[in-house]
Amino acid sequence: MKILITGGAGFVGSHLADKLIGQGHDITVIDDLSTGRYSNVEHLEGTKHFRLIIDTVLNEKLMEELIRETDHVYHMASAVGVRLIMEHPVKTIETIFRGTDVVLGFCSRYRKRVLIPSTSEVYGKSATVPFKEDDDLLTGPTDKHRWAYACAKTLDEFLALAHWKETRLPVVVVRLFNTVGPRQTGQYGMVVPRFVEAALTNETIEVHGDGTQSRCFGHVLDIVEGLTKLLDNTACFGQVINLGNDEEVTIKQLADKAILLAASSSKIRFVPYDEAYGEGFEDMQRRVPSLAKAGRLIGYKPTRTLDDIINDVAAEFRKDSAGQSKNVAN
Repeated sequence: MKILITGGAGFVGSHLADKLIGQGHDITVIDDLSTGRYSNVEHLEGTKHFRLIIDTVLNEKLMEELIRETDHVYHMASAVGVRLIMEHPVKTIETIFRGTDVVLGFCSRYRKRVLIPSTSEVYGKSATVPFKEDDDLLTGPTDKHRWAYACAKTLDEFLALAHWKETRLPVVVVRLFNTVGPRQTGQYGMVVPRFVEAALTNETIEVHGDGTQSRCFGHVLDIVEGLTKLLDNTACFGQVINLGNDEEVTIKQLADKAILLAASSSKIRFVPYDEAYGEGFEDMQRRVPSLAKAGRLIGYKPTRTLDDIINDVAAEFRKDSAGQSKNVAN
């Protein structure tokens, strides 16, 4: 099939491109490289099954052409990361919603199957875990920019499901829970690459808050395995589905594990949220997915542990560091 991946030079999108090309599909990636990186897809350049277009999903003329000629669309383009959200709330909202509106509009016009990624952030401050897809959502007040991402993604979900309700557009909404692994950068606040890089260089690991907040981290290869199955299953159309891992760990435990697996001498420093992100920042205390629906619909079951994730991220940092040292020496 011909498959379009928006944001395909990003962390998850590039792994998805790898997986789909491995299955024999022809892949077109469109990415403006604002948060994605060319290096993520450089190894695919020159192959007959891959095409990279550096442009924005807000280019409607181009998007109409790309969607018209494709079979499936994975709309992975999005603003990502807590730091980016806090520093650029306008860009966050516009990038997420306007881009999704463009994609859904043309997918509806040409009847293309489309996957819309959402986020565990939409569950907000809900205290009932594990989070199930039909749970009520509880976000914070609109003067807290921290919730702009969650609300924009929630609006994406409403729009996608409205298209399903009105025209039976074959759309799937996927709530991703803390996807991590190789190629992810800590530039925008992602915790695992930040911790691993600090541990490998024996630098202080900064834990925001008191470290008792917990998360579940899913390996990107498990996630893309699930993503590739969703658009092939008509039972998933019009559905909201969690994907991730349900192995819960506190952020303090994550820091300890990074130090242990890296055989590091790093110390931990606890940084108040106000210092890290500005006054009034609110966080979710727990974020644990129910994976029952994904298991029932596509047989989804994560196979990689948190140890696997940290080791894979560490291996990539070591490889990159070795390459940089070699270049300097030359």
